[in-house]
Amino acid sequence: KSAGDFRGHKAQIWEGGHRVPFIARWPGKISPGSTSDALISLSDMPATFAALTDTKLPDGTAEDSFNILPALTGANQKLLRPAVRIFHSGAGVFAIRKGKWKLIQGTKGAGTGKFDLQSPALNSVGQLYDLDHDPFEQNDLWETNPEIVRELIQLLENYKQQGYSRI
Repeated sequence: KSAGDFRGHKAQIWEGGHRVPFIARWPGKISPGSTSDALISLSDMPATFAALTDTKLPDGTAEDSFNILPALTGANQKLLRPAVRIFHSGAGVFAIRKGKWKLIQGTKGAGTGKFDLQSPALNSVGQLYDLDHDPFEQNDLWETNPEIVRELIQLLENYKQQGYSRI
């Protein structure tokens, strides 16, 4: 149970493979004992460090990085835009998280091993979880939320075509 009660482990598409606590200490800037439920990633560090140093990131760099200083300092727990994150497993299974929703694309399986992840099956099979109410990914909502499925598949496909997630 290296990931506690979260499903899966490293290299899998489940929360147990991606969810990691982020601990920061910055006397005078981050209140001791404070917490945030902001969805962040280590890929956010370039944009955050650039903001700290009042530096502009060069075009074409850190394309999936967002400044998370507001989440760290508590200045504004809501980041400037809704957090959207793209994940993939060691086997290449993609997932997208937007707010409370997580969509796993192209499989009803565990997100490991070999899959035939080709269109059209890629966008007609998958899993959907409400992580606010089901952080352990036990209740697949794919069939009961087709609007959310369509929205997240379209967003994921747009980001894959674009090659990055920062606007």
